[in-house]
Amino acid sequence: MNPKNTHLPDLSHEEIYRYSRHLLIPDIGMKGQRKLKAASVLVIGTGGLGSPVALYLAAAGIGRIGLVDHDVVDFSNLQRQIIHGESKLNTLKVESARERILDVNSTVQVDVYDELFTSENAMRIAEPYNVIIDCSDNFPTRYLVNDLCVMTHKPNIYGSIFRFEGQASVFYAEEGPCYRCLFPEPPPPGSVPSCEEAGVLGVLPGTIGTIQATEALKVILGVGESLIGKLLLYNALDMSFDFVKLRKNPNCKVCGDDPEVTELIDYEDFCGMPAHDHSAGEEWDITVREFQENKPSKNVKRDA
Repeated sequence: MNPKNTHLPDLSHEEIYRYSRHLLIPDIGMKGQRKLKAASVLVIGTGGLGSPVALYLAAAGIGRIGLVDHDVVDFSNLQRQIIHGESKLNTLKVESARERILDVNSTVQVDVYDELFTSENAMRIAEPYNVIIDCSDNFPTRYLVNDLCVMTHKPNIYGSIFRFEGQASVFYAEEGPCYRCLFPEPPPPGSVPSCEEAGVLGVLPGTIGTIQATEALKVILGVGESLIGKLLLYNALDMSFDFVKLRKNPNCKVCGDDPEVTELIDYEDFCGMPAHDHSAGEEWDITVREFQENKPSKNVKRDA
């Protein structure tokens, strides 16, 4: 899969030098780097996952990056949200992230959206972008991002983290299952603890966020084998990576043969919980052990 760009911009002499290590890779080269410059990516959340995602995409030469967040930098964020620093305490996260991104790469266009990502504004915000990266921390936003991506035919680069465990996938209904194929319904309210309640290893979002950034670059470049149709499960305690095959659900209410959900809905009501959208990506869906014991969906198949 490779989101198409109608025009590939040229690289300046300075950019050729900046990205020289990319240009040496046969699978990237000059054309691939021009694809990255032409690409536009929306990062939903500038917290634990959004920090490495935004920084690495900017360093890689993505031409336009949108940042969505409606929170300010808190002292407790600094343990893992590496895009922010002490000098940015109590400032808007999107502005803090924007300043850091431009310090890494001043040629990137950075759009900031200091607002909650909701059913009312999601289509407007997402419209200019080729790829959507979900770095949110709550289920209403996850289902909103999924449905938005299905309806707009855009890839959804997904990640989540919890304590020592993380997961990642690429949900792209044009070529494979969507998030609802795996999790048709949200968990009961209060059944899944947040980072504030359960904690998270500070380096964990760096691992999962970097994987999300990698998948975004592969999607844009059209190289390698993406995580479409696969769920990556990572456990930092034993340094294990497990892969679960995912099947598209023909009865999915959003991407199935006869979808019931054809426009964005009230996701807070659907999930029975508020979407505070603190955007640290610090809630989880299922652990490796739970998956082995409970098999969450008939549309999931373990790799041999």
